[in-house]
Amino acid sequence: MSTPRILIADDNSANRELLEALLAKIDCDLENAVDGQDTLAKVKTFKPDLILLDVMMPKLNGFEVCRALKGDPETSSIMILMVTALSELGDIERAVEAGTDDFLSKPVNSLELQKRVRNMLKLKGTVDELERLRAYIREMEERG
Repeated sequence: MSTPRILIADDNSANRELLEALLAKIDCDLENAVDGQDTLAKVKTFKPDLILLDVMMPKLNGFEVCRALKGDPETSSIMILMVTALSELGDIERAVEAGTDDFLSKPVNSLELQKRVRNMLKLKGTVDELERLRAYIREMEERG
């Protein structure tokens, strides 16, 4: 399996640097995005397996970015972990409605972040493998 790709989407450079430092123990390729529009653009070129997505960003907020990615068949399988200072029940409901795969409140706990990221990458790998097997089975069935 190839090295997992993680996109950190946060308009605050200190937050991006902190998340990068916390992910240093995980073997992965990292890329950064500075706002919602930049996130959507980087998804097309970087093709991440997982996005750590801040909610409060300029241009497009995290809910809008999540909704756009999960609504597009090309990007719907990307795992999204919303990382935000928002913790009201309504915010969590909005994140779930937007299609997030998980939710993590700031300030981020290092161990919790690492564990969730590892679990989400493992799940993404399993889902991708399942899709490859389904495609293979379809191909074999079409050959007859």
